Amino acid sequence: MDAAEQILVLQASYSNPMHAEAIGLVLDQYARDPMGGGQALDPHLLAQLPEELARRPHAFSVLAFVDGQPAGLVNCFEGFSTFACRPLVNIHDVSVVPAHRGKGLSQRMLTKVEEIARQRGCCKLTLEVLEGNPAAQGSYRTFGFEHARFDPAYGAMQFWTKVL
Repeated sequence: MDAAEQILVLQASYSNPMHAEAIGLVLDQYARDPMGGGQALDPHLLAQLPEELARRPHAFSVLAFVDGQPAGLVNCFEGFSTFACRPLVNIHDVSVVPAHRGKGLSQRMLTKVEEIARQRGCCKLTLEVLEGNPAAQGSYRTFGFEHARFDPAYGAMQFWTKVL
């Protein structure tokens, strides 16, 4: 990282046009990456996204800017742990634009997410990561994430999906 670079990490305001634009820009770059599916997102969808996120009271996003330019994004959704009887935060998207990778932005953004989760009284953070993405796995391990499991005898939890 260039010593002169100015890095700002903050909770996004979905009504702030600069933040809304940054969310769309970074999310689209993530979608275009092979780890995000390798396809651009519909511009109409990107334009609607901040408003749709704002309509969900348990959604929040964290943005990173480097020298005023959008550089990273984490989208999160609060859920609930019935076993702990407390909220949790699911980290849904983590993206750093290619030009700013290797600067520790994901760690800074995750730190901000954890700060928000603690303020909300959450019991844990959860996320999904591709098996074939060792760079992301390494970043998450560095931050303290590990495979979810209740009892090692039964192995790690698996993330399943059914498209509707």
